[in-house]
Amino acid sequence: MRLRALLETDALGLRLLGGEDELDRGVRGVMTTDLRDPSRYLSGGELVLTGLAWRRSAEDSEPFVRILASAQVAGLAAGEAELGDIPDDLVQACSRHRLPLFSVNESVAFATITEYVVRQVSGERAGDLAAVVDRHRRLMTSGPPGGGPDAVLDLLGSDLDLRAWVLSPTGRQIAGVGEGLTAQTGAVLAGEHLAAVRAGRRPPHRAVVGGVTYSLFPIRNTGRGAVPALRDVRENVLSAWLLAVEADAGDWPAARLDLLQGVTQLIAVERDRREAARTVRRRLAQEVLELVQTGAAPAEIAARLRVAAPVLLPGLGSAPHWQVVVARVDWGAESGIEAGPVAQSLLEEILVDPSAAGVDSADRIAVAHMGDEAIALVPLSAVSPLGLEEEATPSSEAGLHADALLESVRAPLSAGLDGDGRLTLGVSAAVHSAEGLRGALEEARHARRVAAARPGRVCAAGHHELASHVLLLPFVPDDVRRAFTARLLDPLRDYDRRHRAELIPTLEAFLDCDGSWTRCATRLHLHVNTLRYRVGRIEQLTGRDLSRLEDKLDFFLALRMS
Repeated sequence: MRLRALLETDALGLRLLGGEDELDRGVRGVMTTDLRDPSRYLSGGELVLTGLAWRRSAEDSEPFVRILASAQVAGLAAGEAELGDIPDDLVQACSRHRLPLFSVNESVAFATITEYVVRQVSGERAGDLAAVVDRHRRLMTSGPPGGGPDAVLDLLGSDLDLRAWVLSPTGRQIAGVGEGLTAQTGAVLAGEHLAAVRAGRRPPHRAVVGGVTYSLFPIRNTGRGAVPALRDVRENVLSAWLLAVEADAGDWPAARLDLLQGVTQLIAVERDRREAARTVRRRLAQEVLELVQTGAAPAEIAARLRVAAPVLLPGLGSAPHWQVVVARVDWGAESGIEAGPVAQSLLEEILVDPSAAGVDSADRIAVAHMGDEAIALVPLSAVSPLGLEEEATPSSEAGLHADALLESVRAPLSAGLDGDGRLTLGVSAAVHSAEGLRGALEEARHARRVAAARPGRVCAAGHHELASHVLLLPFVPDDVRRAFTARLLDPLRDYDRRHRAELIPTLEAFLDCDGSWTRCATRLHLHVNTLRYRVGRIEQLTGRDLSRLEDKLDFFLALRMS
C-alpha cells in the first residue's frame, strides 16, 4: 500500500505535515517506538509511529529523523497526545531528510493504525507471494546469458502482465517486448528518472506521461561481481540504464518489488557484457588518437587504421570520411569526479541514432578518453542518416551536425546535469584521409571551447562556427569578460529590475533585426515610437550610440559573453 492511502482513510486521524511529494512511497509494515535510536529494529519501508517520548529538547529531532531516513522507512507519524502540536524542529528535520511526516489525532490509538496497516499489507502479500517466488526462480534461470534483456522482459509480460522497457540515460530503447515506446516518451521518462536520482529520491520513481503511469527502476548490479558503492551519484548518473514498467509500483508488496530488483540485476549483467565488448573498440580508438595527438606520420596512422578496420568498420573495410567529436562533462573544480570515463560513456550513447533499438547498436562507434575529454573517431559510413547533413552538400560540410546530435537528448541530459553539471561538445569537419585527422581533432576541440562559452547545461558547436567571431570568445579571460559585460549591461539590468522596462530583450531584438525599427517593433509587438523611447533610454544609460557600428558590435559581443 502507499502512504497516500493512509491519508484517504479518515478513521486513522492522520494529518500531513510535510513530504507531499513522497506520498507514493510503499508501506511494507508498521512499527511503534519511542527509542532514541530504533535502527536495529528497522528493515525499511515501515510507517514509524511515535509518541515523542524520546524528545527531550529541540536538538533531539535531527538525529532521530536522520536515523529513520538512513533506514529508508516510508514515513513518520507522531502522536499529539504527549506535546499537543508537533514541534517545529521535528517538522523541519523531516523536511531536510525528505521524510513524510504525519500527526496522529490524540483520539486515535496507535493500535488502530497498526491493525489497519498490517491488515492491508498482509492481504496483498497473501495473494501474491507464492506466485512471485515461482516467477522469480524462472526469471533467474532465463536471464543472461540465456536470452538477454528481452527474455527477461518477455517473462515479465507473460507471467506478471507487465509491459517493460530498458532505456538508456537519454531515453533510447535498448530492450523491450511488443510495442515500443515513442522516442518522445522515452526521453521524458529518462529525464524524470535522472531528475529523481539527482534529487536523491528513493526508487522506484513514479512518472506519468500521456496519462499513463510508469515506475522507473535504476539498473545496478548489487549481487556478486558488483562494483563497490559509488562515492558520488554523479559518477554514473549519465551512463546507467533504467527499467521502465508500465504500472504504479507504489502499491506493490515487498516480494514483488524484490522480484523487480532481481530483474534489474539480471539486466545489469547484460550491461556489463556490453561494456566488456566495447573495451577493444575503446583501446583501438585510444591507440589511433594517441598517434594523431603526438604528431605521428600519416602513413603510421593510416596503417593503424587499417589494422583497426575490422573492429571499427565491420563489413565495410574502409571509411571514405572520418569525423572527430570531442565531449567534456564538468561538475565543478571541487567535485573530485574523474570526468573522462563519464564523458566517454555518454558520448558513446549520444552518437547512436535514438531510433535504433538494441544493445549492440553502437558497435561501430569508437570513443576514447584523454584526461577529462572524450574523443570519438567516427567513420561516416557507420553513422545513421539521422545525424547527417543533406547528401547534396559538399564533402567539407557532410557528416554529423552538432545541433542534430543533441536535439533528442538535450532534455533528459539537462535533468541529469541539473544543479552543477555541464556537457559541452564539438564536432569537426569531415576528412578523407589519416593526414587530416590531427587538424580534425584540433578543430573539434576548438568547437567544444566555443560551446563552453555559451549558456546552458548542454551545448554543442560545429566546425562551421569556427570561421565566425564566436571563435574568439572562449579565449577571452574570465575577468576581462566580466568587466566588459558589466560595464555595458549592468546599467540596463539594474534599470529593468527597478522598472520592468525590458531594455535587455529590446536590445537583443534590435541587434537581431540589424537595427531595423520597423522589423524590431513588429517582433516585439510595440509601436515604433515606444521602441525609439527604449533605445534612447539604452543609449542614455550606457553612453553609447546604437547608430554607430562600433557600439552595436560592443553590445552584440557583450550579450554573447554574458
